[in-house]
Amino acid sequence: MTWWETIVLGVIQGLTEMLPISSSGHLRLASALFFDADAGASFTAVTQLGTEAAVLLYFARDIGRFIKAWILGFGNREIRSTTDYRMAWYVIIGTIPIVVLGVLFTDQIREQARNLWLVAISLIVFGLLLGAAERFGTKQRGFADFRLKDGILLGLAQAGSLIPGVSRSGATITAGLFMGIDRAVAARYSFLLAIPAVLGSGIYSLGDVFEPSGAGLIPSGPQLAVATVIAFFVGLAAVHWMLQWVARHSVYIFVWYRVALGLFVIALLSTGAIEAT
Repeated sequence: MTWWETIVLGVIQGLTEMLPISSSGHLRLASALFFDADAGASFTAVTQLGTEAAVLLYFARDIGRFIKAWILGFGNREIRSTTDYRMAWYVIIGTIPIVVLGVLFTDQIREQARNLWLVAISLIVFGLLLGAAERFGTKQRGFADFRLKDGILLGLAQAGSLIPGVSRSGATITAGLFMGIDRAVAARYSFLLAIPAVLGSGIYSLGDVFEPSGAGLIPSGPQLAVATVIAFFVGLAAVHWMLQWVARHSVYIFVWYRVALGLFVIALLSTGAIEAT
C-alpha cells in the first residue's frame, strides 16, 4: 500500500462509515477503481476503530449514562425501570447476531462477499428499502418507546451489514423507520449499537491485516495507524453532519446516491472496466 492509498482509503472510511451508504462497499469499490487491488475486509475492520473512536467521543455522555445505569441497575429496581438501563441491555442483546454471524462466516465475508456484483446489487436493493422505510415509516417512536423486540430486530438488521454494500447504519435506520422509530433516533441508535461490534471486529482483525495472503493492498503499521487516525477525524465531522441532516431532512438523498452508484458499478462490470473479484 502506498501513502496515497492510505490517505484516500482513510478518508473514505471516515466519511462513509457514518452515512447509510456502506463503508465496506466504498472501500472495495475505490480499491478496484483507483488502485486495481483490494485492501481487504481486515483493513476495513481495523480502520473502523478510528470511526468508532469518533463515535465514542461524540456520544460519551450517552454511553456514560448507559453504563452507569446498567451497573447500578443490578442492585436497584428503580433504575431497572429507566430508559438508560433498558437501552444498555438492548445494545448488548442487539450485538449478539452480528458477532455470531461474523464469526461463523468470517471466510465468506472476507472473500466471496466482496464480489463487486454483490456490492452493486446490495447498494441498490437496500437503498430502495431505505427509501420505502422513509416513505411508509410513521417516525413517531423515541428511545422511551423501545422494547426488547426492537433491540433484537435492530440487531438482526445490523448483522446484514456484514455484506459489503448493505451499510451498518443504513440497515439499522431502515429497520428502525419500518418499525415507526423517529429518523434521528434511529440514526443515533445505529451509531450506539455499532460500538461493541465494530470495536470487537477491529481488534479481532488486527492479526490478519498485514497478511501477504490478503486481497492485494498490504499496509505497513504506520500506514494502518495513519488511515485509522484520518478515519477518526473525518468520522467525527461526518457523524455530526449526519445527525444534523436526519433531524431536518429525509434520507432520500442517500437512496438516490446508492441506486446511482450501484447502477454505475454494474455498468463498469458489464463493460469489463473493472473485475468483480
